[in-house]
Amino acid sequence: MKAIYKHELKGYSTNITAYVFGVFILLFAGIYTMVYNLGHQVVNFEFVPGSMPYIFLVGVPILTMRVMAEERKQKTDQLLYSLPISMNKIVWGKYLAMLTVFAIPLLIICVYPLILRTYGNVPLTTAYSTMLGFFFLGAALIAIGMFISSLTESQPVAAGLCFIVMLVNYYISSLLSFVSTTARTNMIVVTFLAAAIAYLIYTMTQSSTVSLACAVAMEAVICFTFLRNSASYEGLLTKIGSHISLFDRFENFYQGSFDLTTLVFYISIIAVFLFLCVQSMEKRRWS
Repeated sequence: MKAIYKHELKGYSTNITAYVFGVFILLFAGIYTMVYNLGHQVVNFEFVPGSMPYIFLVGVPILTMRVMAEERKQKTDQLLYSLPISMNKIVWGKYLAMLTVFAIPLLIICVYPLILRTYGNVPLTTAYSTMLGFFFLGAALIAIGMFISSLTESQPVAAGLCFIVMLVNYYISSLLSFVSTTARTNMIVVTFLAAAIAYLIYTMTQSSTVSLACAVAMEAVICFTFLRNSASYEGLLTKIGSHISLFDRFENFYQGSFDLTTLVFYISIIAVFLFLCVQSMEKRRWS
């Protein structure tokens, strides 16, 4: 894994993508620092990262589109399969390299509150807890982008799909607010979502038995809970949207709350999508 990490990091040092991504983050951080902290003389630096999550809609697709897709297009992924290390270590090595590229501009931004501190009483605890949440939000989105990149050999397709997924997640709470709050409507939509999950399991495992068993189990739980307490499905999708939106959960940090539950959620998202990325690569190896 260390060799993969060093190789990827060396590749980023000679690739303009990493520099564009870093400059993109620093540019908006500088703009918001000037507007909030210098222009309006606000001491709360957490407003800066709190205003920046939308940059991931463009930044993450740019950073992740080539990480796996280019390997498949250039057929160099066959070399990865021949290496005497597990696919799990290869995926983690690539992911940690991207995480390093992401962390470098954030470390520079972390100096801003210290500079502002010399001119006013900047609450450092809130500022750095918000930066920590911002880092884990980006880390979770990068894991999702990496998985999407493993599904195709086209970088534009990977970038486009990643952008759509990020955009839907960004606005999911608003989109689901238009769905009827009735119990029956929510139950039907949840049923279709369960079927979609079962299909995803099938595409990853190519096992109709496993996917069918998962589908039956999920549908049984849905029907049982609906028959037992249909009122629990009222407004369920809106609640689900607020819980699965990575962007909505980040709001807790810049509102002054260190949300450990959200950090655990982000770490879980990272683990799940890196696992799916490994399975996607393993599927291609044996196909």
